[in-house]
Amino acid sequence: MKCVCEGIDLSDAVLKVVKACSSKTTVPVLECIKLSAKNDGLTLSATDGEISIIKTIKSEVYEEGELCVPGKYFADFIKKLEGVQISLSSVEKKMDIEYADSQTSMQVLPADDFPKIDTEINENSFKLKTSDLKNYIRATSFCCASDDSRPILKGCQFVIGESGVCVTSLDGFRLATVNGNIVSTTGNMEIICPARTLNEIEKMIPDGDGETEIFVQRGMILVSGENTILTSRLYGGDFIKKENIIPKSFITTVTVNKEALKASIERAAILVRNDKNSLIIFDIGGDKIEISSASEIGNVQEPVKAEINGKDVRIAMNSKFIIDAVNALNEEKITLSFNNHIQPFICQNEIDKSKLYLILPVRTNAN
Repeated sequence: MKCVCEGIDLSDAVLKVVKACSSKTTVPVLECIKLSAKNDGLTLSATDGEISIIKTIKSEVYEEGELCVPGKYFADFIKKLEGVQISLSSVEKKMDIEYADSQTSMQVLPADDFPKIDTEINENSFKLKTSDLKNYIRATSFCCASDDSRPILKGCQFVIGESGVCVTSLDGFRLATVNGNIVSTTGNMEIICPARTLNEIEKMIPDGDGETEIFVQRGMILVSGENTILTSRLYGGDFIKKENIIPKSFITTVTVNKEALKASIERAAILVRNDKNSLIIFDIGGDKIEISSASEIGNVQEPVKAEINGKDVRIAMNSKFIIDAVNALNEEKITLSFNNHIQPFICQNEIDKSKLYLILPVRTNAN
């Protein structure tokens, strides 16, 4: 293999595909990026068995061929060469990297060992406005679980129908759900997509007024754009029914200025950020929310004006969870709805109710 390409193009491609390289594996080739030089392009591929990313860039190919190079090392090295032209050539079990007046070599593995990536995924599909898809991902993926105890909770559930899409995620302590529009669909479907995959899709697809089509087949999805193809396995199993978790009525409803509430919570959270639950307390009554926290460092107690309908409530919660929920809402005023100190409460925009965030309170002796 021998080819020449621009450093900025190669760096951009490497930094995209390296996200699919495995970091914990006993199979060395899964830590690699496969380079394939053919015709007038250089194709980079990486996979860890769950997610795969393929990107093609323009290249002057003098000798076609393919090989596998250590992904993380190659990425770290190439991103330092964005301003020069780069020549890649293979010699036996190594690859020479020539740039300016310098040369470096890396050990490589044969491309025959690299797993085949299936890109024939087109049985079903649904199409969304790209801006909407990015919004759904940003609004829900942060509520997915990060541990492996319940793998299905590491993904977001997409329920697609002719009337729209509903995206839901939860980690056992909080839940996010968003309802929105779709452009088209080949039929009703339900998929559970890994949050990691969705976050890579959100970075991959360009900003703007375009549309993004997601193809689904045999427990896999495929998304393409800007000479990049991403495929991923989907999670199987029954997702938790949100209707059984979200309360249908509330005793107390609070309407409050979002920025004022956020600022007060963030100040209260500073003193408890090293505690296990980063615990803060809301005392709701009269015309205000009294926000407090206490630790060995000190204590905070701040009132935030609010419109309150219903009974007084004292409730404790994880400060990170409530900050994440407030940050995900986008209106000047938001509403918080409560029943008591042990039942989950919800956060929503005051007017647009398409987003809903549910948080489980923390039981304490104080409340």
